[in-house]
Amino acid sequence: MFHKIIILSLGIFALTGCDAQKKSRINTKSPEMSAGTKSTSPDNQKDGIIYLSEGENKFLREYQMNVTFKGVSEDSRCPEGVNCIWAGVALAQVEVMGTSTRPMILNLASGDFPARNYHQSTEFNGYTITLQDIAPYPKSQDGTKALAGKYKIGITIKKAEPSADSTTK
Repeated sequence: MFHKIIILSLGIFALTGCDAQKKSRINTKSPEMSAGTKSTSPDNQKDGIIYLSEGENKFLREYQMNVTFKGVSEDSRCPEGVNCIWAGVALAQVEVMGTSTRPMILNLASGDFPARNYHQSTEFNGYTITLQDIAPYPKSQDGTKALAGKYKIGITIKKAEPSADSTTK
C-alpha cells in the first residue's frame, strides 16, 4: 500500500512539472510570434507609405491582401562616397496574396529601367503597388553583403486606373 502511494505521488509531481514547463515555454514564445505578424498600425504608415522590415508579413484589411517583404535579390546601387558610371538599382521581392488569389512574388525596383525589365510599380488584384523607399543605402566600406537581413522598404498601394486598351465586362 505504501509503495502505491509513493508511485502515485511521484506521478502527480511529474505531471505538474511538465505543465509548468509548457506554461513557461508558451509565455516566452508569445512575443516572438506576435512581432512577426503585425497588422498595419498608424505608426507603421506615414503619408500612405507602408513600411516593412525584411521577412515581415502584414495583412492589410483596407486592400484585403497579405504582403510579405521576402528580401532584396539585387542591390547594385552605387555606394555612398564612390563615383560610379551607373547609379544602380535595388530589387526587392515582395510576396502579395489577395483573399481569393494565390501568392505572387513581385520584383519591385528602386527605379524604372525597362531595358533590364526593372519596374518600380506593378499591378496586382486591381491595385498598383509601388516601391517608394529602400533602406539602408550601401556604404563603400561595408558593401551590400553586410546589409543582408537589415533592409526595410516603403510601399504604396493605390487603386489601379483602368487603361484605355483594356476591356471591361
